[in-house]
Amino acid sequence: MPPVIVVAIEIEDIAMVDRLASLLGGVAGIRLATPGEEAAVALVSREPRAVAGPADILTPRERDVLLLMAEGASNKAIAKRLGISVHTAKFHVGSLLDKLDATGRTDAVAHAARLGVINL
Repeated sequence: MPPVIVVAIEIEDIAMVDRLASLLGGVAGIRLATPGEEAAVALVSREPRAVAGPADILTPRERDVLLLMAEGASNKAIAKRLGISVHTAKFHVGSLLDKLDATGRTDAVAHAARLGVINL
């Protein structure tokens, strides 16, 4: 007698479970696991991972700085409007340039607008 592979199906979509069970049920050498039975193979549905976009990788403060950059604010103006030091404003601008792979402030704003991070 050929070896039998026991397959467990752990998927929330009942219709998909039924379709897979009927497809696999007729295959020689495969047996579907009963509830709680250990299986050699498991078909498990996982939620697709969300791909992090630029909006997801920016901190709320970086978004604030980006909006002010879009208005043409200087580091000094950004610092004053947000109540932070000029050094901290420069740090956030540099971080934005890196995260958006931009060559300058205008390029960062253009990238962000193109990616839907901000609306102009």
